[in-house]
Amino acid sequence: MKRKILFTLLFALITWAVTSCEDLIRCKKCRLVSTDLLTGEVTYDPNETEYCGAALAAIQATPPKTMGNVTTEYVCR
Repeated sequence: MKRKILFTLLFALITWAVTSCEDLIRCKKCRLVSTDLLTGEVTYDPNETEYCGAALAAIQATPPKTMGNVTTEYVCR
């Protein structure tokens, strides 16, 4: 009987340990991308920042902004 309980607890512990926390949190790296509407030139911000959870949702919900002929938006991977 003790062996069955020990086996069950060990199985539960291993199952819990193998589960990836990253899948539960959902993180992505995002950076700003600017596009010149006249020439089509694309400029990438070299700095990528990792966003998770509510911060990621806020970044992904941010609409592109256009100032003059340049549109800037977040691109996440």
